[in-house]
Parts: sequence; structure tokens; C-alpha cells
Amino acid sequence: MTTLNGKVAIVTGAAAGFGAAIAKLYVQEGAKVILADIAFDAGKAMADQLGASAHFVRCDVSSKTDIEAAVKTCIERFGSIDIVVNNAGMTHNNQSMLTVEESLFDKIFAVNVKSIYYMAQAVVPHMISRGKGVILNVGSTAGIRPRPGLTWYNSSKGAVNLLSKSMAVELGGHGIRVNAICPVIGETAMLQQFMGQPDTPENRAKFIATIPLGRLSHPSDVAAVAHFLATDAAEFISGIEFPVDGARTV
Repeated sequence: MTTLNGKVAIVTGAAAGFGAAIAKLYVQEGAKVILADIAFDAGKAMADQLGASAHFVRCDVSSKTDIEAAVKTCIERFGSIDIVVNNAGMTHNNQSMLTVEESLFDKIFAVNVKSIYYMAQAVVPHMISRGKGVILNVGSTAGIRPRPGLTWYNSSKGAVNLLSKSMAVELGGHGIRVNAICPVIGETAMLQQFMGQPDTPENRAKFIATIPLGRLSHPSDVAAVAHFLATDAAEFISGIEFPVDGARTV
């Protein structure tokens, strides 16, 4: 028997990167998974690859209507929701805090922060009625030990890290666990934006030099933590910022 047998999960931003790795591992471990992502072709292909235990829903997480539709589809298709992974996120290019346009600032907070508000509104009542649930919010080491040039992204992830703790305190009495997963800079599509320079071995080396274990994070690293925190083995773990960072934030 696999560790997530019989569980149902929603993973946002599941078409690629951390989200795709989490969705794959969840399915391998016996869960049924809704893959929610704005990228239709990539998300549909990923769901098809994972088989009958996966279903793709096109979802712009900054849209309340889209979030509500994803939750409705999950319940209708798989009967319940045990786990939500709020993984979808975006950043701005590494640059002066003064040159980030207001519209981009608003979009970053809509995708990284307000999306969790929308998801909570849609899914927490369902979890309360069942007396259990797991919510995992993908924050970042950027919200713990920020790098220069990413001020507005850093602050959005700081909000994710803190709201996860507050949700854990408020929802614990309903049997709902909430944790933040905080990866260090990783090998994803946003890597070049974080660096603010071309993705060359030389430029990567500058960032890797700040990580004691000597490499960037991998999607599989984040998926492993998202798996553990969703299992019954983590039944007494709630309200933590879980760095996946090779000791970057020490």
C-alpha cells in the first residue's frame, strides 16, 4: 500500500517545475490529483502522462472563479479533497525595486498571495466539514533570507510563509494542518529571472556558492518534502516554514 492511498489532492502550477514533480510523486504514492495550471497544453499533457488518477483543470490562480471551478471539479470527479498544494507562483526579473511596474507588482501578489486566499475560501469549509485536511503553501527562502533585486517577490513569499503559520494556528482545531515549503533558488523556468542575468555555468556558480550543500534545489527535493508533509507520518507537524535549501538560510 502506498503512503497516499485513497487521498485526493489539488496541486496548482502543476504543469511544470515543482508542481509537476509533486503531482507525479503524489500519483505514484496512490493519490488522485487535480493538476491546476494556466498552461493548457503542458498541463493536459502532464495529466495524460499520469493516467486515470490525474485530471487537468485550466486554472488562473489569480481568478476566484477559476479556483472555485477547480475545487468543484475535484469534488465532483474524485469525491473529496484531502490535500491542497498552493504551488503556483511568479516573480519579476532581478532589478531595482523602483523599476518594477505597479501592474507587475499587483500580478505577483495576486498569483503568489491572493490565490491562497481564494483557495482557502473555496476549500477550507469542505475540510472543516470533514474534520481534516492538509494545506501546503510553497513559500521560499526569499521570505526568510532575501536576496537583493527581488524585493517585491521576496515580500510576497514572506507573506506566504507567515500566512501559513497563521492558518495553522486558526485551523488546527478543525484537524487541518498547514505548512509552508521554502525552496532555495532552483532549476525551474524562473531561474534566469531570479538571477537577473543569462543562465550560464559561471552565473549559476555565483548563486550555488551561497548554498552550503553546493547545488540549486531540484523539483524532486520539493516533491519529497510535499509528500512527507501530506502523509500521516507528519500528522503532528503544522505551522512550520520548511526550508529546502541546502543550509542557505542557516
